[in-house]
Amino acid sequence: MLLSALRITNLQKAGRPLAPPLTGAAHGGGVQLRVKTSSGAGERLSQSKSMVLQDCDLQPQKPISRHRRNQSQHGVAGAGATGTSVDLQGEYLNKAKISEDGKKQRKNWMTTWVVLDAHQLTFYKESKQEVLANLKPGCKPERVDLCGAVVDWTTEKSRRKNVLQITTHTGSEYLLQADSYTTICKWYDAIKKTVNSLSNGSAGLGSGKPGLGRSNSTECLPKHSSLPGYGLVSPSTKQRSMVYRRSINMFTSSKLKHSISDSADKSGVKSRLKKFIIRRPSMKVLQEKGLIKDRVFGCHLLTLCEREGTTVPSFVKLCLETVEQRGLTVDGIYRVSGNLATVQKLRFMVDQEEELDLDASQWEDIHVVTGALKMFFRELPEPLFPFRFFELFVEAIKTKDLRQKVQAVKKLIHQLPQPNLDIMTLLFGHLQRVLACATKNLMSSQGVSIVFGPTLMWPEKETGNMAFNMLYQNQIVEFILMESHEIFNLDK
Repeated sequence: MLLSALRITNLQKAGRPLAPPLTGAAHGGGVQLRVKTSSGAGERLSQSKSMVLQDCDLQPQKPISRHRRNQSQHGVAGAGATGTSVDLQGEYLNKAKISEDGKKQRKNWMTTWVVLDAHQLTFYKESKQEVLANLKPGCKPERVDLCGAVVDWTTEKSRRKNVLQITTHTGSEYLLQADSYTTICKWYDAIKKTVNSLSNGSAGLGSGKPGLGRSNSTECLPKHSSLPGYGLVSPSTKQRSMVYRRSINMFTSSKLKHSISDSADKSGVKSRLKKFIIRRPSMKVLQEKGLIKDRVFGCHLLTLCEREGTTVPSFVKLCLETVEQRGLTVDGIYRVSGNLATVQKLRFMVDQEEELDLDASQWEDIHVVTGALKMFFRELPEPLFPFRFFELFVEAIKTKDLRQKVQAVKKLIHQLPQPNLDIMTLLFGHLQRVLACATKNLMSSQGVSIVFGPTLMWPEKETGNMAFNMLYQNQIVEFILMESHEIFNLDK
């Protein structure tokens, strides 16, 4: 600058005109040169240096090489690179955990102190300063690893506004929400940058330091908007991170399945199970050896009578005899239910063909005996009134003439198999003796029919109105009960 001032002073002394000042139009936007001349000899000339842009300055700059060997320092990349992680010291947000390792959980919102660091989110029940100050031993914070996680806005998982969703690589899902849209956007940007930085670092794109790209890349790293609807990474980077996460999940699942199958094969569990299934004895062999005994409850009536060599099962005879000995005058006999656990215990003993004494103290409640008898009839594969006779009995009970109705029902009953006929004759004769004590046990013919109607007969397939079927069941049993002397020839 001093040399330029001396040169101008010499030109003025020599009487030569000065060149016109340069303008920005001539040189692409340069700053005009200003010169001040002094009126006095003692005054010093002052001028400003020209700021004209040269052609070399207008040339586009070459992209910076990202290879470490071409850099003197590793922090050459701009601060706005995609992989830069942002740490947030802490703020109160609303958090809800809706899934853990792929298993859905009940959504429960709670206010928590959230801290973001280089690789994870930490949730405190209170601020970190309060935790350090109180030093509570049981207050362990909840940490969420952001490596391989996915962050996105959501409107389906919650009715609240300003909700973002974080899905970890293990399948856990978290919702974060804030009342302020600016606040939640700040956290969305920071978490998204941290996730992208961890994905790039774990995928082998560099040493994990922000700003470093692939070793052969000479592309400038673009800046992206972090508003909702825009990604923080380029499509190629996002695709790479998704492929990386998918490969981790596939590797983990395949490794677990492979290890389980290997352990099963090594111990020979599969082969031993196959051999056992092939060599297992049949039901008939087990019954012959006495390991499995024939059941009484749930057994077909004809099969049970053939096995016992009688037309009336011994359990039915024993129950009817016990009720006639000490239950005819009991209030609500057959209507009142006994203790179900005790009834099941009695049933188990009968099925195991153990020695049974219904006069024992554990069967003191007569309602347990009547409950077991009703259960026996209800669990028959085919009811006491066989399926093929159901519609015939319904048509017979519709007969208006009493004499014809009695003869029609009597004819059908005597067409039944012999075990069914003998059991029915013994049972209805017993119920007649129950009705004879109606003043003491308060059981009427209608009450007995309501109990035994659906117990002794039901259709094979529930067709039509169930209420009408039940009505016919009760009417048929009540009519047989009232006309049992004529139908079964009880007088003889």
